[in-house]
Amino acid sequence: MIKEKLKYQDKDKITKVILKEYKRRSLLSGTLIAIVIILSPYLFYVYQGIPDSDVWDSPFGLITSNYYGSVQVLFWTIFNKVVPFILLLIWFFTCKHWWYHAILVPLCMLIFQMYTVVNDEVVFADSNEFFILAPIIFLMLIFSYTIRTRVFDKIHGIDLSELSRVNWKGELKKENTSEKDDDSDDDDDELFMSY
Repeated sequence: MIKEKLKYQDKDKITKVILKEYKRRSLLSGTLIAIVIILSPYLFYVYQGIPDSDVWDSPFGLITSNYYGSVQVLFWTIFNKVVPFILLLIWFFTCKHWWYHAILVPLCMLIFQMYTVVNDEVVFADSNEFFILAPIIFLMLIFSYTIRTRVFDKIHGIDLSELSRVNWKGELKKENTSEKDDDSDDDDDELFMSY
């Protein structure tokens, strides 16, 4: 009896240690997310610390503003896309709703916009964006609607597997499909004539 009590006490201690470690990591990640969100306005204004010139010898190397005329304008444009992208990423990874995959659409849009900002060879920025994002939007609509349907069915206790037993007229299918009923042809003719 004492061995069994010790056995359960050891499991409880292990569970408490695991739970404590999980809470510590959750608190750390939550704190980092909160700091990033709080500092996001300051991240947006980083461009003001960059010189207003054509070329900037940064710690990361030489940066030129070919298309923008000023390195400061280049960084202003980049951070206009980066800050919302970071905030949407945080929202995507922390959202607990069924529709969180829909956040991928604006994320993809911002990725495409960041590419056009960095790529100086793009003549008309944001002109073909819709056509490139249309398949992504279409897939997200299908995916989100499928998840929504499953969540709705689970909440309301609907079993969609029953639909496989019903034919297109709403009648239950017969067990043996090899036998054909003469009445089924008459029903089809009546239905066709009613339209």
